[in-house]
Amino acid sequence: MDHRHLTPQEIELLVDGEEGSDTSPLAAHLEECVTCRTQVEEQQQLVTTLEQMPHFTPSPLFAYRVMRKVQVFEPWHVAATNTVRRFVPRSRQARLLAAGVAAVVATSLTAGTIWMASRLDAVAFLASVAVARVRGLGTEAASGFLSSTLGPSGPGFGGTTGLMLAASGFLAVVAISAFGLRAIAAASRRRRM
Repeated sequence: MDHRHLTPQEIELLVDGEEGSDTSPLAAHLEECVTCRTQVEEQQQLVTTLEQMPHFTPSPLFAYRVMRKVQVFEPWHVAATNTVRRFVPRSRQARLLAAGVAAVVATSLTAGTIWMASRLDAVAFLASVAVARVRGLGTEAASGFLSSTLGPSGPGFGGTTGLMLAASGFLAVVAISAFGLRAIAAASRRRRM
């Protein structure tokens, strides 16, 4: 053998006790090289020490706690396929029934879309009626809320003014809630540290 030291892989072969034609020149090298012999002896001592250590069994929830912190990347197409598979029936009859229902729904939606596209004036009229109705319901609800909270003899905030006052109050409550939740989350983070 030439005058080089053993590689980590060759030392590992000797420590593992592998025997064969590949290890005989390595063993011969150990008789001549003090440095390599010392490394092999240190590795053998480490392996012996590790084998003598008690074997611990992790708790049953150890794997769960570790995997909960691991973020597993799942491609979008795999996630979509898995989601669709959950909703597909397993029996052939149920799949045929589901396909028939899906075909009826798709045909109805297509016919409705074609009808709406051919009668845009009717769609615009129905949309304006719906918007006016929703606006009227919102104004009524805001007026009812204000009269119930401020009393029937409260200030006469009717119509748009009452709606604006109710919306402002709602936004104020949402903002206060958001800041409160943020403060609670920050306090809980500080306690963990």
